[in-house]
Amino acid sequence: MCCLFGILDYGGKLSRKEKTKILSVLSVACEERGTDATGIAYNTGGALKVYKRPLPAHLLWFRIFEDTNLVMGHTRMTTQGSERFNANNHPFAGQAGSTNFALAHNGVLSNDKRLRRQYDLPATKIETDSYIAVQLLEASEELSFASLADMAEKLEGSFTITVMIDKDELYFIKGDNPMCIYHYEKLGFYIYASTKPILKSALKQLNLKLGKPTKVKLDCGEILKIDAEGRMSRFQFDDTNLFLGYTHWPRWPVQPECWKPATNDSYINDLKSIAAYYGIYEDEIDEMLADGVTPEEIEDLLNGA
Repeated sequence: MCCLFGILDYGGKLSRKEKTKILSVLSVACEERGTDATGIAYNTGGALKVYKRPLPAHLLWFRIFEDTNLVMGHTRMTTQGSERFNANNHPFAGQAGSTNFALAHNGVLSNDKRLRRQYDLPATKIETDSYIAVQLLEASEELSFASLADMAEKLEGSFTITVMIDKDELYFIKGDNPMCIYHYEKLGFYIYASTKPILKSALKQLNLKLGKPTKVKLDCGEILKIDAEGRMSRFQFDDTNLFLGYTHWPRWPVQPECWKPATNDSYINDLKSIAAYYGIYEDEIDEMLADGVTPEEIEDLLNGA
């Protein structure tokens, strides 16, 4: 369980100081989904940069440049590949043809080693399962809706992926894992995090006068592109391989489609009873479930409460 987060200031109305503050608070809010490592990718001076360290977000100092409008971040809970070897941490840099990109992944992939053999991809010292997505995009020699869909359709397991390129374009490849995106249209600003509670918590702490946002709809099996002018476009991919070979959560049946757990009212009612002990109301649990947070993730949050 990791957290994806970031901002796109396409309107250019936020100061460097404001963007730095937003990212600092947002990344710390994301620590509830991972503290083993933190990283960001951003553009400055016409070049894409990646900064990551095997540290929790609250110990990392973000330096945002005046010309930086897009930042894509990740907080990591290690599942494969030690965070102490920094190359294992997200985001990962890559190049598809002439396009430089960075990629971050939330989830667990089960077929990374098989794909590397099947497509004769180069050996790598990076141990993280997520890196196979970078290699598939590099092998395609282009970064487009078609190449992103082809990559997503080859993956088996659990994922939501973000990709940014050096032209301030941001892609969301939505699998089964949650994602919440807010658009402040009047300000010309997007902000996102893996879950709505994390995003709302960060915004509450920031106490900035941003106005009322619009929540951007994003479905499983969909790729969303937001360009440097804030314009959105969409593409579909076949989500059949989601959860193939993935038996991480035995409570729910494995579905060869966008995963939706079987109804288990007793289990959810138990979660609500436990949540009440921590001062979390039933409607908050319902809201988290509606936003794509799984019952198991809610249980993990309560166990860490």
